[in-house]
Amino acid sequence: MKVVIVGGVAGGASAAARIRRLDETAEIIVFERTGYVSYANCGLPYFVGGVITDPGALTLQTPESFLRRFRVDMRVHHEVEAINPDLKTVTVRNLETGEVFDEPYDKLLLSPGAKPTVPRLAGVDGKRVFTLRTVEDTFAMRNFVVEKAPKSAVVAGGGFIGLEVAENLCEMGVEVTIVQRPKQVLAPLDADMACQLHALLRSHGIGLKLGSSVAGFEERDGKVSTLLEGEEPLVSDMVVLAIGVTPDTAIAQAAGLEMGPKGSIVVNDRMETSVPDIYAVGDAVQVVDAVTGLDALVPLAGPANKQGRIAADNICGGYSYYRGSQRSSVIKLFNMTAATTGINEKLAQAAGIDYEKVVLSPANHAGYYPGGKVMTCKILYERGSLRLLGAQIVGYEGVDKRIDVLATAIFAGLNAVDLKDLDLAYAPPYSSAKDPVNMAGFMIENIEEGRVKQFHWHDVADLPRDGSVTLLDARTPAEYARGCAEGFVNIPLDELRGRLDEIPLDKPLYVMCQSGLRSYLACCILAQNGYDCYNFSGGYRFYNMVTSDLLAADQAHPCGADK
Repeated sequence: MKVVIVGGVAGGASAAARIRRLDETAEIIVFERTGYVSYANCGLPYFVGGVITDPGALTLQTPESFLRRFRVDMRVHHEVEAINPDLKTVTVRNLETGEVFDEPYDKLLLSPGAKPTVPRLAGVDGKRVFTLRTVEDTFAMRNFVVEKAPKSAVVAGGGFIGLEVAENLCEMGVEVTIVQRPKQVLAPLDADMACQLHALLRSHGIGLKLGSSVAGFEERDGKVSTLLEGEEPLVSDMVVLAIGVTPDTAIAQAAGLEMGPKGSIVVNDRMETSVPDIYAVGDAVQVVDAVTGLDALVPLAGPANKQGRIAADNICGGYSYYRGSQRSSVIKLFNMTAATTGINEKLAQAAGIDYEKVVLSPANHAGYYPGGKVMTCKILYERGSLRLLGAQIVGYEGVDKRIDVLATAIFAGLNAVDLKDLDLAYAPPYSSAKDPVNMAGFMIENIEEGRVKQFHWHDVADLPRDGSVTLLDARTPAEYARGCAEGFVNIPLDELRGRLDEIPLDKPLYVMCQSGLRSYLACCILAQNGYDCYNFSGGYRFYNMVTSDLLAADQAHPCGADK
């Protein structure tokens, strides 16, 4: 069996190694148009910033090491220009010599990846305008920042690559401005969770131009102007385009393969395309969203590597299938971590799912053990079925641990209340006896069993201020004096039982505290005294972050008050 693979990164390299492990006699040829194979795309911004200093660390394998270990013929600087399904050949150009030849195959695997989205704008091909996809791109950008020592940069795009490049340039002393059309960074987060990253970026001196559209670029006198629609241009020493990626699938489309959104390749769960003996994996393919069941594009390294293995199994006569993408991701941004799994509110609404959410702000470990840091967690689940839909966490230590637990729970089909019963490891330096994941389950159980009703930050503005409802803040007077939501009157939790006569019994009652804990306890008291009360989800800490784009305190007392 002769297998030809187009693309030697992530899915392609994983498939090549897997095929060899399964079939020692197969002839395997990989064509890669760049000069590098099996490289770590996700590490590229850290080489630009000098965090990774060894260029060799970016490549997990070389053509020579692949040949020695796996007997795989890795041909770099070879671009596949056409697929000829009827002849079962691919047309290849040797980019070093210019030679063009046809290579036959028994099985063909496409792993071309995605290319940076480069809009058709004036000046986009300027010498001071960079994209970051390949190792060559990385070296070019690194050489520029070392040799030219730029003092300022504009990063167009606030996704994973844009934010990581912005962080690395900022750490080098470059004045960075992020520009993008959406009004938030990091689209996998909902806007109410992304606001913490906005505050973090600004605290490090990074400018944010959210809701702004780039109209073009002009280079003059060693500077580049980023032209904005309806706004003054931004002048900087360099520009990084990181506005997203587009499946690199022109040859697949020309060969007549069935195509999906944005030029993605349609595959089934065995990673087979619409043409026999042709498979496709990675950023170039349309997959199924594991939560919604809808078609999706999810350009992440984890899915690409899994798909490469699955395709290899099936090429070798096995039966493996891809169960869909859950969109799990994590990013480090200065001293904070943001992580997601499953779907967010935007995707749930687009899919027509009737959902509910809880927001909590627990510490990463026991409050009495020094050094605990608060994280903000948001969990979505489906009303009725209690099916877990997704989770978002922004915080410091322990974020990755909790998102992985929640990702596993979603994959395993646990319902939202099941979270309370997970038996998770506990020691004071690592967690609490009631882990944040358990706490989310407790909160959801209370809501679903009718023990407490809740309202959210986006409901506050619409609450009547005409006396028809009672708005209550259960924090201490000192906390209340530092800031409160409009119209909320202060009765501290510990004084509540003795002051019930101050609260009308015949009006709905909306209760807020700093984190949501004391207002929940207040609602327990009030509900058992006949009040129709609602607990505020996330607390004033969350409300203030969302409405003011503030970075909340990273430490809190066990009661939820900021330290």
